[in-house]
Amino acid sequence: MSINETVTNREKNGTALLSVLAIIFLTLLKASVAILTGSLGLLAEAAHSLMDLVAAGVTFFAVRMSGRPADSSHTYGHGKYENLSALVEVILLLFACAGIIYEAVQRLFFITVQVQASPWSFLVMGIAVAVNIILSRRLRNVAKKYGSQALEAEGLDFFNDVWSSAVVILSLLLVMAADKFAIPWLAKADAIAGVVVAGLIANSVLRLGRRAVGELLDEVPENLQNEIMQAARLPGVEEVRQVRVRRSGNQYFADLTLAVSRSTSSENAHQITDLVEKAIQARLPTANVLVHIEPVKAEDEQLTEALHALGERFGLGVHHIHITEVNGRQILTVHLDVAEEMQLEEAHAQASAFEKAVSEAFPVFERVWTHLEPVQRQVNRPGEAAFYHDEKIEQLILELPHVLGVACEIHEITLLMEKDRLNITFHCKLHGDISIEEAHELSERMESALCDKIPSLETVLIHMEPLEQVE
Repeated sequence: MSINETVTNREKNGTALLSVLAIIFLTLLKASVAILTGSLGLLAEAAHSLMDLVAAGVTFFAVRMSGRPADSSHTYGHGKYENLSALVEVILLLFACAGIIYEAVQRLFFITVQVQASPWSFLVMGIAVAVNIILSRRLRNVAKKYGSQALEAEGLDFFNDVWSSAVVILSLLLVMAADKFAIPWLAKADAIAGVVVAGLIANSVLRLGRRAVGELLDEVPENLQNEIMQAARLPGVEEVRQVRVRRSGNQYFADLTLAVSRSTSSENAHQITDLVEKAIQARLPTANVLVHIEPVKAEDEQLTEALHALGERFGLGVHHIHITEVNGRQILTVHLDVAEEMQLEEAHAQASAFEKAVSEAFPVFERVWTHLEPVQRQVNRPGEAAFYHDEKIEQLILELPHVLGVACEIHEITLLMEKDRLNITFHCKLHGDISIEEAHELSERMESALCDKIPSLETVLIHMEPLEQVE
């Protein structure tokens, strides 16, 4: 577990424990005064606080459990404990609401209970309001900071307590007025307050319960999937084929299937997945993103790219692509590189599969012919060589532009002698607007001219570079 996760869990656990201690204090305080005064409103508040105590205990347990890292039994982590905790709290509070409403109906229509509105009642409710406001802000701030639904449910509960306490205070004032001004029907205000408190509680917890059930069933915000699809449409992505999102606690898990051109290299495909992950995490910072790549034929794909992509699929190197037209019919010939240790039967099977795939992708070719070549995988062992100096050879190299009639500058000439065979390397500066094909043709002409003049020449390596990039 990282340091950040440890700090997060410590703050969440501490906040949950603080709510448990506060509820114990309020429950005992409210219950004591409710028994002394006979107030249903206070009794409802005490019952509410008792349910809060149970729910806070569940929340404390859930927060501790949700902080555990993923394991073999919970591969997406333990975040669902928070959603389950919120649902348990909803059920408990709804039961409390039903009990309060039942008692209120009894007092309104069937029985008479004398309520005594004493100064202690107002003192207790004032303390309750202050504690609820402080804890509600604390819980909701921590819940927002770490995306904890369990703490959010607890904070919402404390916020509702502020309103319900205000209703109880109003009902006690009306009870006092009933005694002072001899208005009997005002004494029913206490029972009505119990119904109002129960209604406030039920309204809030049903909304929370809807969210808790939705997240347990992997429901996500309506526009989230579209936002992720938009974030994933980056250069190199041909199509976003599938997006699946689920939430566990404060963490989102996003699984995407992206179509990219089959000519895209493995390295570039990996870069695309990295960019897509970062784009999604910019929208959902805690998201765990898994991207699956599917190769497809791009709309603007060229023949060469397609052949190289098909060759990669079958583990074959592709080169020397040639198209021949005979009597209006096109024939494609391709050289294929295969591992030198491969048996002929296996190599032929791969080549046949390649030919079939090409014929299906490009029906315009009446025939596809392939030529198998072994590819050398070993690196040549280093031989013993020595730097060699020969002014005539160096001058011959420097005169190549004049002899061949080309505008270029030669520098960094190096001569190496290895077993009586000469190896030459040099750099050639050309204008930057020259094509690769023209540069390659020039290097071949230089190499041929040197081979004609130097019998002991083994290899020539010419490094072509644009004129403006060389100091």
